[in-house]
Amino acid sequence: MARQPRLYAEGYAQLISVDFSESTQRSLQSFDSQPYPELLNWLGRLAPLHQVAVHGWAVTPRSMVILATPEASSSLPSLVQALGRNLAAQLRSGSVFAGRYHSTIPQPGLWVLPSLIWLELHPVREKLVEDAESWPWSSARTHTGAPGAMYSWLQPHPDYWLCGNTPFDRQANYRRKLSEGLPSASDRQISTCLRGQWALGDERFMADLQKTATRRVQPGVRGRPKKQ
Repeated sequence: MARQPRLYAEGYAQLISVDFSESTQRSLQSFDSQPYPELLNWLGRLAPLHQVAVHGWAVTPRSMVILATPEASSSLPSLVQALGRNLAAQLRSGSVFAGRYHSTIPQPGLWVLPSLIWLELHPVREKLVEDAESWPWSSARTHTGAPGAMYSWLQPHPDYWLCGNTPFDRQANYRRKLSEGLPSASDRQISTCLRGQWALGDERFMADLQKTATRRVQPGVRGRPKKQ
């Protein structure tokens, strides 16, 4: 079966997830493993080179999840490839990823902030920590204003800025949202759209997005079309 083209629409953020290979997972088992800070250094340095604005990220032994806005359809694929090459050289191994990355385009004002929360709760879902702020290899601490967790290259999404009028308000409100987590239905919907590589939003958003997207943004109706 032919590979499905990448879903892209100019000006929209994407939530992407890529699984690590078994050999890479073994190298990342230790929380203080050297590849973690190296990956963050590469992400901060390479994202601008590939015209990607990073809004959030989380790296665990199993996978890497990023919320970012690419300037071109080739921006995110080239960034992930560059990260893979650097990590492979660091670990002196073959392929560091277990296949291609998955992606979804979440609707601004409705699904971007939940997608960011879903991303930063990734280490909690993997039972690595009990709360998102306890995991050092994600953007959670930066968004909640935890000490010593500032990354100058992280570009907060406009939906994050709506959490409050001042930095303190935004951080406090976002910390509360992150602590509360997502309804199970929202969690499942994000996971389903990400794995299926479909857009995430209401009917009006889907219709508008379809006008500029590189391919179909949601699954077609199953079965044969009805006879007229």
